[in-house]
Amino acid sequence: MPLRLFLTSGDLMADRRFEFARDLQLKGDLPAAADLLEQAIELAPDFTSAWFTLGEIRQQLGERDKAIAAFREARRTDPEDQHGAGLHLMRLGDAEMAEMPKAYVQALFDQYAPRFEHALINDLGYRAPALIFKAVLAARVAAKKPAYFKRTIDLGCGTGLAAAAFAKQVDHFIGIDLSPGMIKEARATNLYAELEVADMIEGLRGKADASANLVVAADAFVYLSDLAPVLSEARRVLVSGGVLAFTLETHDGSGVVLGEGLRYAHSAEYVRGAIAKADLKLLTLEPASPRNENNEPVRGLVVVAEKT
Repeated sequence: MPLRLFLTSGDLMADRRFEFARDLQLKGDLPAAADLLEQAIELAPDFTSAWFTLGEIRQQLGERDKAIAAFREARRTDPEDQHGAGLHLMRLGDAEMAEMPKAYVQALFDQYAPRFEHALINDLGYRAPALIFKAVLAARVAAKKPAYFKRTIDLGCGTGLAAAAFAKQVDHFIGIDLSPGMIKEARATNLYAELEVADMIEGLRGKADASANLVVAADAFVYLSDLAPVLSEARRVLVSGGVLAFTLETHDGSGVVLGEGLRYAHSAEYVRGAIAKADLKLLTLEPASPRNENNEPVRGLVVVAEKT
């Protein structure tokens, strides 16, 4: 995953204590790391990175209340929540389920962009674009329709792996991603006719009605808890007979949960309901693992739907 986000405190001594604390954390000496972080915070009370890391360590030590207090301070000192402290508060049961902070997602992927493809393909066995490609082709063959799409929108396009998978099937590719770093990498592929820095829903809202034949989202909806807004906008921009295809992470329960990896997992039942409410026709909903984590396949779904 990305290099760790660090926001300087502006105090050299506090920053150095933070660096020493991180070394101790990585070596497993959590109590000593926590002590150094508290020293750093005494020097710089609004040191977001120190508060956040202290929250992580308190959580690792099983000190829930202290972890919650530290994550609350991290969010207070950075209201945009670039570290994602609010997500940890959700996991700890101190906050209601909510959408991810945009600043967190942007910071996450801006850091990740230069080594995104190498990490995904070589370390995580990433296969979401291939899963979507195969599912879309199978659905089109079953419907006896051509698997060629004049205009395609790639949501959360990243570095362009989905565009590469569909390159021979698409005439005009539009990429949308919240991360400027990812858009820079995608531009270098020359696969996209248009690229836009925006979140997925905002990007779709800027597109005309019935202006796309295909909308794809490879491993992108895992950063959305509520799928209703993006599905509604996807339906609006699709032509009649247009296709929406995406992957998700899933779980055995009902509804939506925030997993340990700080990505949302949607139950199959939830997805069926969301597709129906968006007035889309479900063509495919199958178990499929988009990538590995800790050397184990991540449980997921591949979904294909059509605007009728």
